[in-house]
Amino acid sequence: MPLENRALGETHNIPIKSQEVHSGKVRSVYWLAQEDSRRLIETNSPLYSCNEKAQLGVMVISDRISAFDCNWQGEHGLSGVPGKGAALNAISQYWFEQLEPIAGNHLLDTPHPLVWIVQRAEPIMIEAIARQYITGSMWRGYKKGERVFGGVALPDGLEEYQRTPELLITPTTKGIMRGIPGIDETDDVNITREQIKKNYAAFGFKSPADIGVYENLLRLGFREIEGRLREIGQMFVDTKKEFGYLIDENGFFKIGYIDEVGTPDSSRIWDAAEYKNGRIIEKSKEGFRKFLLKRFGEEIFVDSKRMAERKELARTYRVPVTTMEAVSNVYTHLAEEITGKQIQHIEDPKGEIMDVLSGYGLVK
Repeated sequence: MPLENRALGETHNIPIKSQEVHSGKVRSVYWLAQEDSRRLIETNSPLYSCNEKAQLGVMVISDRISAFDCNWQGEHGLSGVPGKGAALNAISQYWFEQLEPIAGNHLLDTPHPLVWIVQRAEPIMIEAIARQYITGSMWRGYKKGERVFGGVALPDGLEEYQRTPELLITPTTKGIMRGIPGIDETDDVNITREQIKKNYAAFGFKSPADIGVYENLLRLGFREIEGRLREIGQMFVDTKKEFGYLIDENGFFKIGYIDEVGTPDSSRIWDAAEYKNGRIIEKSKEGFRKFLLKRFGEEIFVDSKRMAERKELARTYRVPVTTMEAVSNVYTHLAEEITGKQIQHIEDPKGEIMDVLSGYGLVK
């Protein structure tokens, strides 16, 4: 089958029984009605370890590739990167399992490599970012003279790609926060811990003490993934995690990991041996970002005032198939290294998804 036909580009138009659909850059979640949620919980107990009142959703991941807040398409009708969605799900599921002793997560079941059954969480409206090396936007800020990141003052004289003296937490807003003094009403705004403390309820925390809980889970999760990646010759550079309140079997709310964790979409990962030799080999989406920066220049991607121009570029430009194939190789090879399992080629994504979900009674 041609490469372009194996990429799942659209995820919002699958006939799944639901009362609400939420679509993001690469995923769509079909939130189920209460009767379907309860039926699945009862039918699949104890696998679905959540309260009977929990709302469940069908999360479908696409093969789309997003960079600089835009989705990009390839030549010859290639709507995404074949294998990317399955690789992301496999990696994230692996890390969820490894982090289970630290905290729970929203994943309940994996009916298909592109599909999760998840528990709906009450999200904490923070993009929790942890950084161990100076690169990306942090390096751009450092070059311009910024020295304080996440409340930590860095010394002068650091170089690009250098390890920072400590793990830095540099949170941003998740979505647009309105009516909070000192915080711009746009997405992904840098915020301080003090701003979070003063407005903890607006950010979705149930108590000020839970701010420390999320920070601890971010640090512990980072160190766990970092250690395991080191065992396979990879470096964990930085990552973005999302957290939310999940309801357990007894009806208690606990903060857990949601969305995804430790994937090449949400993290930077480098080849450790090459790093020692002075070379940066990206094992994440950062390689695709660098392709765009080299092809079109940095200014269009870092200037927020050029967002409309950037979106038009993403709408009209077609990424070479060879570049999409290179991204596919990075994602699938890394997934196989991390999980120890082969990522299967999916020939008919939508057809397979419909077949498997029909067995769950979730097809319209």
